[in-house]
Amino acid sequence: MNEAMRTATNRARNRATNTAMYKAGWARLRALVWAVFGVRAARKDAGMVTSEYAMGIVAAVAFAVVLYKVVTSGQVSAELQGIVKRALDAGV
Repeated sequence: MNEAMRTATNRARNRATNTAMYKAGWARLRALVWAVFGVRAARKDAGMVTSEYAMGIVAAVAFAVVLYKVVTSGQVSAELQGIVKRALDAGV
C-alpha cells in the first residue's frame, strides 16, 4: 500500500471513529437526561393540544368582538374623533 492510500484509509477511519464517538456521546447525554428527568418529564408539557388551541382561538375571537364593540360605541368613537381633531389642529 502506498502512502496516499494509507493516508486516505486513515482519514476514512478517523471520520468513522469521530462519527461513532459523536453518536455515542449524544446517546449517553440522552440517557442521562432521561434518567434524571424521566421520560414523562420530557413529554409532560410539550405544548398545547388541539382542544387547547380551539379554546385559545375562541377566547381571542371573543376578546376581539368585545374590543370592536367598545371601540365602535358612540362615546368611544366621539372621543377618538376628538383626539384626532385635536392632533390635526395642533399645527406643529
